[in-house]
Amino acid sequence: MRPAAELNDYLTEVVGRPCDEALLLRALTHRSYSYENDGLPHNERLEFLGDAVLGVIVTDTLYRTHPDLAEGRLAKLRAAVVNSRALAEVARVVDLGAYVLLGKGEETTGGRDKDSILADTTEAVIGCVYLSSGMAAADTFVHHLLDPLLLRSAALGAALDWKTSLQEVAATAELGAPEYRVESEGPDHDKRFTARVLVDQEVVGTGGGRSKKAAEQQAAESGWRTLTDRAVRVVGTMPTVDDGSDDGSGA
Repeated sequence: MRPAAELNDYLTEVVGRPCDEALLLRALTHRSYSYENDGLPHNERLEFLGDAVLGVIVTDTLYRTHPDLAEGRLAKLRAAVVNSRALAEVARVVDLGAYVLLGKGEETTGGRDKDSILADTTEAVIGCVYLSSGMAAADTFVHHLLDPLLLRSAALGAALDWKTSLQEVAATAELGAPEYRVESEGPDHDKRFTARVLVDQEVVGTGGGRSKKAAEQQAAESGWRTLTDRAVRVVGTMPTVDDGSDDGSGA
């Protein structure tokens, strides 16, 4: 495990001021470590705060950066960044997992690379930066972490939310709502999920992942491609999918 002081040096480089040492240590303390060490303060309260700070900063950025986008599209862009998978991705870039204090059980089951733990710790560190140095520092830190994802998400289109996009295509074709059937296998600490999505009682896509949500999203992507490719063959054009980007402004 790497010392918290190294992470504080990195945070100082990014935002210009160090975090309070005690707060940073709490931000890095997972509840599993707390339970095994006489109930030391853990990071869930800081995670709660950091989640709120993150939401405000990302929402404000999207609102100002995309003045012509409708609320639905803005919500999809925010969801593409403020989620466990995205936050875990940026946590891995800065090797945040190496600093986390974990209990023995989490340590032995790969907790340092679990999306949920990495995402929660990222939010807790954001909360720590906010309490230590204020909103301006938190804003700088969030943009340092997430600006690449914000730029990438703006160009994703249907991929922002495959389940919603599949539902929209199915509705356009008057096929009814998609239905997901999910199975899992493996031990609790290493489950694998397999999902099938049915539209009009036909399996149109399958997917897999380490969570039910990931498997369903992958199945939805497969189903979306199946239905849109079929529409191209039948009518020679893509079905119109309302992604929320046209709010009547002409943009």
